[in-house]
Amino acid sequence: MTDQPAMSTLTLRHRIPDDWAADPWAEVRPLIDGMDVLRAVHPEAMARSRRHWTGPTESWPLAVTEDPRRVNIGEPPCTAGCCGALYVTMRREGDRVIWDDWENTSNATALPADCWFDVAQYEAELARAAADRSWEEPVDTIARLLRQTLADSGWFEQWGCVLTNVSPRREEPDMPEEFTSPEGVDVSFDEVHASGTAARFHWYDLFTTHEQPVEEQARQLAARILADDPRKTAEREEH
Repeated sequence: MTDQPAMSTLTLRHRIPDDWAADPWAEVRPLIDGMDVLRAVHPEAMARSRRHWTGPTESWPLAVTEDPRRVNIGEPPCTAGCCGALYVTMRREGDRVIWDDWENTSNATALPADCWFDVAQYEAELARAAADRSWEEPVDTIARLLRQTLADSGWFEQWGCVLTNVSPRREEPDMPEEFTSPEGVDVSFDEVHASGTAARFHWYDLFTTHEQPVEEQARQLAARILADDPRKTAEREEH
């Protein structure tokens, strides 16, 4: 009889990455029985970011079904093709979630052990992490509130456009002030014609502050964007 692994506990921890330019949102790092898996076997890797946890439950990076699927647990900012990634196959079997068939393309000998989780604990932890806002800095909260307001407004569709990105922009540590932009929110949208994307636009001057309430700042930024045809007030991307 094959020995079966003991039940493990999954914990998901939000972390603002050091190299936030690769993805401005927090990572959602998996800890198995308290051990940070990525730090243990692929220290350069970043976990999938918080922006991937905003859709339906089945779209979350660690969601499982009875059908096995291979999941990228983490990769470095330079991408998996450059410095390797950590993969695992995950599935649900009855009251268990199973992670096995690990692959570490950066170091074939550094692999976690196969893991079994109680499905109720596992799914509760996914739901908790998706709802968790405690990690947010003010700029994250403003970006989240602004994105929701813009998405709900239908404003861009009125102008034949599609909102493509709303994300925080952090101040870069240890950089001379003349080479950095103030903390703020980046917003991008595409103008779309029947033949496809015609142009891309950005706002680079949506700055935030620590002095005003985040809700007020989100409202002010939204009012500015929604005041006129966005193609007149945003900066067109030049090719």
